[in-house]
Amino acid sequence: MLKVTFTVDEQTVNTLKRIATRLNKPQSVIFREAIRHYSEHADQLSPEERDRMLAVVDRIMARKPTRRDAEVAAELAAVRAARKTGGRRTRVA
Repeated sequence: MLKVTFTVDEQTVNTLKRIATRLNKPQSVIFREAIRHYSEHADQLSPEERDRMLAVVDRIMARKPTRRDAEVAAELAAVRAARKTGGRRTRVA
């Protein structure tokens, strides 16, 4: 393990000591567990971000389609057929 130094406010230190005492664990263990817990949730969207993104999806879904279903199906079929051919036949510069 590496030894590092952090500067934190008094309230954080008191919280760390209180939790360590209550759980009967060293403060370093509490700190590592807190960082591990934080890292598991750091990539999740905040409630505000989630609501904003869902609102965008709702707006998109509410719009009327700009093309007929047959046109979309034909384009998808063309894309799928192109993927089955194995890629480009000529080099791209």
